[in-house]
Amino acid sequence: MKYTRLTKEQFEELHPEFTNFLATQSIDKAEWDKIKTEKPEVAEQELDVFSDLIWEGVLSKAEYLEHFSKNHIFLFQCFETEVKSIVLKSLVPEVDFLTKDGLQWLSDNMFTETIEMKVGKKVFTDERNASVFSLIQQGAFLSDGQLFQQINSIIES
Repeated sequence: MKYTRLTKEQFEELHPEFTNFLATQSIDKAEWDKIKTEKPEVAEQELDVFSDLIWEGVLSKAEYLEHFSKNHIFLFQCFETEVKSIVLKSLVPEVDFLTKDGLQWLSDNMFTETIEMKVGKKVFTDERNASVFSLIQQGAFLSDGQLFQQINSIIES
């Protein structure tokens, strides 16, 4: 497997897509039930292949990622060969960016000496999608990029 297997919830959400995936291999419901019972290792392989296909599609389209922790916010914009990052760090240890109050504090203090801001760029050393997947495994999630764009436009002006 290149990525990780989808969760039970994700498979349930993608049931129609999985059914189509099996249909492309001439596997109907009766055949699938038979495979699960008689050849569970084949069923496992099918789940893995489908998971990788879904991840590949999602990662190929991924442009913005965000990762929040207590005192840091990591914002990423992914390009074909590199990722641009904006890292915000609270220099006030009590602030918690995982709370509504912490985010309000960030908004009020964005351009003060209590926020450390770093901008960076890193060329992908691995294949792009594998690099993006690695960020997700570390806790990042896909976003619409609104926060990245807002902060980036302020930085650039």
